[in-house]
Amino acid sequence: MTKARAAKKLAQAAAFGGGGLGLIGATLYGVLTAEARYAKHVIGPMKAHPAKGDGLYGRYPGHPITLAMIGDSSAAGYGTSSPDETPGVLLACGLAELAKRPVRLVDVSRTGAKSNDLAGQVDTALLAGPHVAAILIGVNDVKSQMPPSTSVRLLDGAVRRLRAANCEVVVGTCPDLGVVRPIMPPLRQVARSWSQRLAAAQTISVVEAGGRTVSMGSLLSEAFRTNPSMWGPDNFHPSVTGYAAAAAALLPSVAAAVGVGPESFVHPESFRGEAVLPIAEAAVQAARTAGTEVAAAKVAGNDRGPRGRWAQLRHRRRHPKADVDRVEEDLASPAHAVPVGK
Repeated sequence: MTKARAAKKLAQAAAFGGGGLGLIGATLYGVLTAEARYAKHVIGPMKAHPAKGDGLYGRYPGHPITLAMIGDSSAAGYGTSSPDETPGVLLACGLAELAKRPVRLVDVSRTGAKSNDLAGQVDTALLAGPHVAAILIGVNDVKSQMPPSTSVRLLDGAVRRLRAANCEVVVGTCPDLGVVRPIMPPLRQVARSWSQRLAAAQTISVVEAGGRTVSMGSLLSEAFRTNPSMWGPDNFHPSVTGYAAAAAALLPSVAAAVGVGPESFVHPESFRGEAVLPIAEAAVQAARTAGTEVAAAKVAGNDRGPRGRWAQLRHRRRHPKADVDRVEEDLASPAHAVPVGK
């Protein structure tokens, strides 16, 4: 079975309530979850939760864009010492600079969250009427031995609820667990294969639900394998530098989702490896290359072809890190009352 077919079947199993373990092998999954428990033992207990960075960023005119940050420790920024170092604040500041408009951050992410916590986080986020949401989730599902199809189905439901509320959605797919240092060879190769397959299935499900994905992979390809500064003290969570890399990978797609920034209306460029492909093929290619975006596309006015939904594969250019510029608010008007223009 090809990787594209396997990812498509896993996404279909999620949609129809299948278990999904047979698609990656119950033995493989059992080995990975056992190794995750070992890694958790090596890491030790959680010492502190990151401080939230909710607020308004960017001293620009106009109505704010509301950004919701949803997910687990990778979204919350576990291990950071200041809200200014968290992915949510970094994304908000970068988006404000590209849009030349203020951005209101609503961070509902929580360290330790699993995919079955997404519904509650979405409930809270929707109260703020977000224009765009960034989601990072999935690693804790492995630790809790959640079937991959269940994980994908819960993510699909979260994306559909946000899209039904006219909120754009960008999902950072499952990272490459093969770069986690406590996981040693040959299990590292097993973890990498499992991660890529889950990331591809997440991509298929998210794009079908109306969102777009960005492959986290190893975030910056070889950087996390070779650069110790990308890792925090526990060798499991990213460092401040690592979180900045993740935010930089997500930012161009978040900006494009709300129609701001220099690349929002640029068509795929074939010389950069960008293309319009059947969704399963695009998902597998994206899972192999960190920072790759996948979003729905049309060919000759049709959103589907003989091999399913069309999707565009993008390698968006990253932008310099923006300075953190938090704005003290007086009587701010509700952000959700004003649409984001595209």
